[in-house]
Amino acid sequence: MKHTRLSVCARKRRYGSEEEARAVVAGAAIVLRPYRCDRCGLFHLTSRTKGKRIARPVG
Repeated sequence: MKHTRLSVCARKRRYGSEEEARAVVAGAAIVLRPYRCDRCGLFHLTSRTKGKRIARPVG
């Protein structure tokens, strides 16, 4: 498991819940994914997909 660098955590916006983060994702112009930060315990957003299983779009 990779850990979030403290410097990365410090400069990212923090969301108190996954639902709050997903609300931001819904309005984003790019594909984003919320994740719980192992440093602060809150949620951040990432566009990275390396090593993650991403569902294929239907259609």
